[in-house]
Amino acid sequence: MDSILEFAQTLAGIYDNFAQSQQNPKDFARINIIFRPLPWGIFDGPGFYSEQHYDYAPWSPYRQGVHKLIAHKEISNTFIMENFGYADPMRLAGAGRNPELLASLKKENLKARCGCAMHFKTKKNREYIGSVEPGKRCMIPRDGQLTYLVSEVEVTQESWTSRDRGYDPDTNKQIWGSEHGQLIFKKVADIGETISNDWIIKKRSHER
Repeated sequence: MDSILEFAQTLAGIYDNFAQSQQNPKDFARINIIFRPLPWGIFDGPGFYSEQHYDYAPWSPYRQGVHKLIAHKEISNTFIMENFGYADPMRLAGAGRNPELLASLKKENLKARCGCAMHFKTKKNREYIGSVEPGKRCMIPRDGQLTYLVSEVEVTQESWTSRDRGYDPDTNKQIWGSEHGQLIFKKVADIGETISNDWIIKKRSHER
């Protein structure tokens, strides 16, 4: 199996930090993260729709993204998730669990989020370490202030662990982000099986 497809199958799923939120409800809300494979035709290649929402509000995600998955041209076993925004994100709200909603997704309505690609390096089989691309160019507005994002992720077949923080671009002082450490998620539904041999066949056909 191609290594990029193995990474895609590992990533695809629904993640829940239920255990962490139960152990420490004061500091950690219960959150779901979903990575849903996109139809091949959106990018003529592998891609994902992602959303994050509080467990009690599955139809109101507070973060959504569309991602094109590519292999790093120079570093082996390293994968890049390019990041795109959508012109009308609420039309896609809930598509993580209801993929039929992705029928409204049109490539022409995507806008690249410059500087916000995530780079994932293979740690060992089916374990990956991710971080936002270098350069401090992924700018996130928060409470009226522009900040640059520092994002750190570790993903395995069973889990997703992450920490996002925002920093002042002038002083490098942290402005927002968890003060209590990483968010720790367990994969509660594996949807990697939807990435079948068809992806391999289409990829090879596309490359001819």
